[in-house]
Amino acid sequence: MIHPSLIKKQRFLMVCFCALIFLTIILSMGMGYSSLSYNRLIPTLFGEGTFKEEFILFSIRLPRIVITVLAGMALAVSGAILQSITRNDLADPGIIGVNSGAGVAIAVFFLYFPIDAGSFIYLLPAIAFIGALISACLIYGFSYSKYTGVQPIKLILVGVGFSMAMSGTMVVLISSAEREKVDFIAKWLAGNVWGTDWPFILAILPWLLILVPFTLLKANKLNLLHSSESIAIGVGVAVEKERIILLLTAVALAAAAVSVTGGIAFIGLMAPHIAKALVGPRAQLFLPVAILIGGWLLLFADTIGRNIVEPEGIAAGIMTALIGAPYFIYLLLKKS
Repeated sequence: MIHPSLIKKQRFLMVCFCALIFLTIILSMGMGYSSLSYNRLIPTLFGEGTFKEEFILFSIRLPRIVITVLAGMALAVSGAILQSITRNDLADPGIIGVNSGAGVAIAVFFLYFPIDAGSFIYLLPAIAFIGALISACLIYGFSYSKYTGVQPIKLILVGVGFSMAMSGTMVVLISSAEREKVDFIAKWLAGNVWGTDWPFILAILPWLLILVPFTLLKANKLNLLHSSESIAIGVGVAVEKERIILLLTAVALAAAAVSVTGGIAFIGLMAPHIAKALVGPRAQLFLPVAILIGGWLLLFADTIGRNIVEPEGIAAGIMTALIGAPYFIYLLLKKS
């Protein structure tokens, strides 16, 4: 039974973060290399802007804003799942090598399987999922012991090792590639949001619409898996089956997100942690809050990054790393 005061607090926080996302969206729509006056936003949204204003808003700003919010939400849920099923609060799809596996798959597909742009967009999440799944299975396998199950610290170490190995593989792949393709992969590695058109939203949206509600329905299982394996078995949970299903869900969400945003790390680490600090560790409470925090964090990082240095800006992945790396070190020191 969840105390009513916690439910009220959760709802209040969700309203606050929704408002924060809305305000950041407004700021983001007006900021950029080609500025758009804030007093022209509403007329432009209702089709009363000039050609330039409508092009900036509908073809450049809004698709990017929606992509970053959706990707941040997906990464937050992915991180929350990984932290629960491994009982390791340092788990994150970017840190433990899942994102790197997706990146290698995208690089191989992009370099060696020429395909028309229309099909390429919609295949990206599936290709990224295959790469991330292979990487996750290898990491999970090397971290698993038949006597103790998944060992949390070993999982992090193996994941970091795999991440470095995948980065090395990317360097080998691009060493003989064409210049424009190398530029694309380099931007992907830096976490430069490149999927900035409406079709990219349609490519990742179905993954979120299915997998986020599915994760919310599995909240009780997440609580049990995070607390204790013996307790979960005692109440009749098929631990390994649920763990595998939830791992696949986490991998799919992370892959869908990074397929259009590039290698973004630390969102999946920070968002669940902040949410748990605000409303407690129960998945029913912190997951909805973490979803909103993840969406806002990536939107905020991308908005700040693309306006610091003009015209190219700083990649969102670099901005999240600047925020997330010290936070990761803080958590590591806190646990040791």
